[in-house]
Amino acid sequence: MIKDLEQIKEFALQKIKEAESTDILEQIRVEFLGKKGKITEVLKKLGSLLPEERPKVGSIANEIKEIITNNIQKQYQIVLEKELQKKIEKEQIDITLPGRTYGNGHMHVINQVMNEITGIFIQMGFQVATGPEVETEYYNFESLNTPEDHPARDVHDTFYIKPGVVLRTHTSPVQMRVMEKTKPPVAVIVPGRVYRVDNDASHSPMFNQMEGLLVDEDVTFADLKGTLMYFVHKFFGEDTAVRFRPHYFPFTEPSAEMDISCTVCKGKGCRVCKHSGWLEILGCGMVHPKVFQYAGYDNEKYQGYAFGFGIDRMAMLKFAIPSINLLFDNNLKFLEQF
Repeated sequence: MIKDLEQIKEFALQKIKEAESTDILEQIRVEFLGKKGKITEVLKKLGSLLPEERPKVGSIANEIKEIITNNIQKQYQIVLEKELQKKIEKEQIDITLPGRTYGNGHMHVINQVMNEITGIFIQMGFQVATGPEVETEYYNFESLNTPEDHPARDVHDTFYIKPGVVLRTHTSPVQMRVMEKTKPPVAVIVPGRVYRVDNDASHSPMFNQMEGLLVDEDVTFADLKGTLMYFVHKFFGEDTAVRFRPHYFPFTEPSAEMDISCTVCKGKGCRVCKHSGWLEILGCGMVHPKVFQYAGYDNEKYQGYAFGFGIDRMAMLKFAIPSINLLFDNNLKFLEQF
């Protein structure tokens, strides 16, 4: 049995010396020192020896186990250093090569424009309100005096989730929600995403819009004009000309569209403004008395005005962006300009 142990030791030491990886060393440890290892198998036969022989064989077996363990540990360090050296050589960096630089991130142009516009209205005393993007027909249409036969309620213009529920087509529903919970005076702006069945160079199925609402006593159309002219001059510049044209919206009366002098040709006429010198930027008007009835406001005591415009369109006009798709394409060459 002692001879068997000596042979196992020599065999184990030879295998340890030839081992070239930590995985192989672990296999050798299990093979010779594990619960089912070769030395353990030999020690199981101690019972067949004479009582006086057992201590000697047991002592020799323990010495061999210790020798094998020590050699595995020594070889483990040698192999580990070799593996580390190979890894270093493989992953070494040539410091003579130019490094890779990464640009700093920045806010998207839409967010920049939205924050700038929001800041202008906050300076004028407006508060920011938000609401759900999935909206009921009541808030999106009925409470805003939009009749059932109005074209805007057709499926070719509005995304319907299910009967009576739509993706909001404007942020005006939030104005009604605010009025239901707030007594006048009210002055809010409502920025957010809206959805319409439309897609071309100047329209997107999803875009960003901002609505504005002010309700108080003795509010006139002159207050509306003054507010919007102040905003335009702050956003586009003091030299921007402004004009109002009569229009129709179900939720305002009287209603108007607001034009500004072309931001590209400065009113001289070009392809962008179709050689008219003017660009339409928003719709506005005095809040319709029926809308006040839905909100529970006394329309004999209170008056108000409302307006709405596309934030994406404002960005396109301010920076002469030819297509709304550029705002959503995630093209870094385009976005890095802002």
